[in-house]
Amino acid sequence: MGTEIREIQAALRRFADERDWGQFHTPKNLAISLSIEAAELLEHFQWLPDEQSRHLDDGQRERVAHELADVLLYLLLLADKLGIDPLEAARQKLAINATKYPADKARGSSRKYTEL
Repeated sequence: MGTEIREIQAALRRFADERDWGQFHTPKNLAISLSIEAAELLEHFQWLPDEQSRHLDDGQRERVAHELADVLLYLLLLADKLGIDPLEAARQKLAINATKYPADKARGSSRKYTEL
């Protein structure tokens, strides 16, 4: 796991410990919170035309950045609680996806791997 991720996870543990929040940080609660934060991120794009979603103004970008950070922090808390290295999990999933979606079959297609 990357040093920076371990440092952020340690900082998150300290933050929670200082507030006695560890008691609430069960995997179930963290997964729920992660989903809620992802929905809050999505809310910033709701009803925007595709082109506008690609060109956010500075205020929108900042608000989206804060929601992205919330998603990342909950993801790192959950990974820490479950003892999962998120970088290794991402590497493994990329390898799985490369097998499921070979470039020669998936290029330019949004179809699911079972339909390629």
